[in-house]
Amino acid sequence: MSASSKTPLLDRVRQPADLRNLSTEQLKQLAAELRAETIDAVSVTGGHLGASLGVVELTVALHAVFDTPHDRLIWDVGHQAYPHKILTGRRDRMRTLRQGGGLSGFTRRAESEYDPFGAAHSSTSISAGLGMAVARELKGEARQVIAVIGDGAMSAGMAYEAMNNAGASKANMIVVLNDNDMSIAPPVGAMSAYLSRLISSRPFLSLRELMAKMARRFPRPLEMAARRADEFTRGLLTGGTLFEELGFYYVGPIDGHDLDHLMPVLRNLRDTDHQGPILLHVVTQKGKGYAPAEKSADKYHGVVKFNVVTGEQSKGPPGPPSYTKVFAEALIAEAAADKRIVAITAAMPSGTGLDAFAKRFPERTFDVGIAEQHAVTFAAGMATEGMKPFCAIYSTFLQRAYDQVVHDVALQSLPVRFALDRAGLVGADGATHAGAYDIAYLGCLPSMVLMAAADELELMHMVATAAAIDDRPSAFRYPRGEGQGLALPARGTPLEIGRGRVVREGTGVAILSYGTRLKECLLAADDLATRGLSCTVADARFAKPLDTALIERLAREHAVLLTVEEGAAGGFGSMVMQHLAWRGLLDGGLKFRPLALPDRLIDHNTQPKQYDEAGLNAPQIVAAMLEALGREHDRLRKPSLAHTS
Repeated sequence: MSASSKTPLLDRVRQPADLRNLSTEQLKQLAAELRAETIDAVSVTGGHLGASLGVVELTVALHAVFDTPHDRLIWDVGHQAYPHKILTGRRDRMRTLRQGGGLSGFTRRAESEYDPFGAAHSSTSISAGLGMAVARELKGEARQVIAVIGDGAMSAGMAYEAMNNAGASKANMIVVLNDNDMSIAPPVGAMSAYLSRLISSRPFLSLRELMAKMARRFPRPLEMAARRADEFTRGLLTGGTLFEELGFYYVGPIDGHDLDHLMPVLRNLRDTDHQGPILLHVVTQKGKGYAPAEKSADKYHGVVKFNVVTGEQSKGPPGPPSYTKVFAEALIAEAAADKRIVAITAAMPSGTGLDAFAKRFPERTFDVGIAEQHAVTFAAGMATEGMKPFCAIYSTFLQRAYDQVVHDVALQSLPVRFALDRAGLVGADGATHAGAYDIAYLGCLPSMVLMAAADELELMHMVATAAAIDDRPSAFRYPRGEGQGLALPARGTPLEIGRGRVVREGTGVAILSYGTRLKECLLAADDLATRGLSCTVADARFAKPLDTALIERLAREHAVLLTVEEGAAGGFGSMVMQHLAWRGLLDGGLKFRPLALPDRLIDHNTQPKQYDEAGLNAPQIVAAMLEALGREHDRLRKPSLAHTS
């Protein structure tokens, strides 16, 4: 350890056990060093900074009090776990965060024994923790289970379902509610801290149990009155009546940045013999301790690389607008012409571009919280009344509402329009956020219209198409990242339903693209031309209904037909293959090859490298074509045709 080190205490921490011999004053210094280290690391890699800064003291206190990893500590969402990673033996790898071959941006079981549950979608921690607590009882083991939930995750119904089950089962577990937006908490301070220490202490709990036993000897009306009086009094003192009704013993609120308050309460909860679940309510500030984050509207929730001193985030050279921005502007143009259009998001207004829509049409924008299931059925209800709801949800998050898509939308053939952002591979967020499955999981629904944009101009047309479809549900997918820089009109033009387009005419072989791999397909066709192969390239546009005339023409007029899509097997290629099989077009000489994402998870990396690994860039498309033809393909392409992002 260097004498000039800026983090002398943190340098001594190799694992959480090293915290347990430190005084509270030393832990305060350690927290300051941990915050500085978190800021410095994320300035190099980018990532989710604000949520992590808000839980620095809480992270230190939890690891100092509880015997992790024997005690199970579960972080909800996972993007608040950067300080946790630093304290659990991963500090030396923090500057590989979200990089190829580096640390995940979320908790991950395969990464560390200190990550008992992987999390990248929100509101799962209480359910997982309850499962662990019940398993502990069945196995006759002794350990604490602590679930930390916050950063908006309590807006999801799953959290309340889990709490209801936990309260009814009287399982022993601790839920820490990290309230970082003051949406629940009354003011916190010394009195609140004193009350929290008092009601979490053994004497108070013992007295409460004694009074409860005495009350049970009263006549039934008096017993119920005594119980209500106890809960009402505690509710007045602490504000925890809701959680008490769900069967939790409520403690708090306390200042989540004050270790003098946190440490004694956590020790009390660790040592209590109280039977049943406990909820500890801590109030924190997102972005705490870093002025640029504290002043930012989103508290630096997600950042790219930045200057630690100024907080200025790195900006690359100006490029084309993102697909997300193009979608938002296209939807604004449609909404300006049709007052029935409304936009719905599940706690992702900026991520989906609907923050821009909200500025223009605030009364027609609905952020329902982290509640995708509710968002879909809410949209279905609006559709029954003649509105035109656009439900903008990441592909990977719509998975959480699949039953509602099937039962409440598709079975009733309601015109809900799903805008699926983050289709395909997404880069640094990795497999948890990849939009790999929507083509398959929506493609099996009889009434659904499915579209995939090949570029930003096509996306504008598909927004207009979805707005025009008013008798059944529809969905259109588009990727993370920038478009191609195409000139865009003020408003899109509706497409003919179920009609693709031929982008390049050829005679020998054919590639049918669904989505933004079209650019790579054209590069592959260039390469094939240098090998004497004339290649037709077509853009399917629709997976449902299929352009059967186009597909049959490609099959009849070419020796090889490749389909290319940014989704898992069982999607577009399977639909095309099924149609060809029933038409008898696979019975002759046609060689058909469906290119899709491989049947394995693809880890975080840059998007171009992910698609290389997936086999969906131009060189691999060329290789698949040559393999189908039985040709040698050791030298796949010239450097001039190399993939560019």
